[in-house]
Amino acid sequence: MARQPRPDRETLPGIADIRITADEATTALIVDALRREFTITSPRPYSGGRSYLRLDTGNTAPDGDRQ
Repeated sequence: MARQPRPDRETLPGIADIRITADEATTALIVDALRREFTITSPRPYSGGRSYLRLDTGNTAPDGDRQ
């Protein structure tokens, strides 16, 4: 059976979009922990206790599914 074509990725390898739903103190603890291990953007706060940030794992390996 032939493999179905897959659409191009919309994100870069090694980049994760993170959503945190927590109070400010908990969000700050999580951001501090992530910042110790990864390169991250500053969290963007939204209503409802949500914050969004991007995390770079540094993975620049080629996508093995693409040829």
